[in-house]
Amino acid sequence: MTAKHDRIDARDWSLLGLLSILWGGSFFFNGVVLRELPPLTLVFLRVALASVILLPLLWVYRIRFPKGVAAWAPYLAIGFLNNVLPFSLIVIGQTTIASGLASILNATTPLFTVVVMAAAGEEKLSARRIAGVFAGLIGVVILHGQGVGFETGQGIGILLCLAAAFSYGLSALLARRRLSNSPPLATATFQMLASAAMMTVVAGIVDRPWQLPVPGAATWLAVIGLAAFSTALAYIVFFQILRRSGATNVMLVTLLIPVTAILLGYLVLGERISPREIVGALVIGSALLVIDGRVLKFIQR
Repeated sequence: MTAKHDRIDARDWSLLGLLSILWGGSFFFNGVVLRELPPLTLVFLRVALASVILLPLLWVYRIRFPKGVAAWAPYLAIGFLNNVLPFSLIVIGQTTIASGLASILNATTPLFTVVVMAAAGEEKLSARRIAGVFAGLIGVVILHGQGVGFETGQGIGILLCLAAAFSYGLSALLARRRLSNSPPLATATFQMLASAAMMTVVAGIVDRPWQLPVPGAATWLAVIGLAAFSTALAYIVFFQILRRSGATNVMLVTLLIPVTAILLGYLVLGERISPREIVGALVIGSALLVIDGRVLKFIQR
């Protein structure tokens, strides 16, 4: 199906909500795992286990493997820009900054994606979209309030997370150009296999995981959650939205992640929602409506 680019239908809005829950959990899982395992080993386990989970689905849906180096090249590139590089940058960044701040910086992804797609001539650079993205970022900052905290010594972590957001923008462009006709399950699985191959080498050289102490049960549960939900299932949903609604629209999920995290805390953990968080969520919701455009067109009519 051809992506509409300009707005998102009801189905993809629901998928964006699901994706925000799946990816929002990754910051929590990262925080748990990093207590016992180094960053690159975490990324290796994440992509390797996700590959193992996705592989049987290829057989169920009778999807064949790419043949030849040329056929694998786009998946290798996507695996690097969408997994290996940003995952590594974020988890290394989270060793110096809090998960909340990392999620705020991750919310800059739509802004980078808008610029990348416009520079490549893939999607129109409109004032409405830019205004909506900036409004969404303001909403994210309001949501986190006192938790933003740019303390001394966090500069490297902040730059690493921003670089990860830019990498996501580049990967969305590449996936849109090279893999638009690939089924979402195939794209998710093959890019994950390519990522696992690359991280086997990187983690093996840097961390030597076989020499590390065996982590506890809580760490393993977090790794499994990270691989199964925040990676395997999340990327099937991600590439489905990308195929239908375009790169800029799918990256709006990073604005939704802080909202869903707060709602999950309220519904699951019984945490209190403050007036500041309600205001931040309303600002983000308004920004998404501006980006979608249908409400503005209705008002104009």
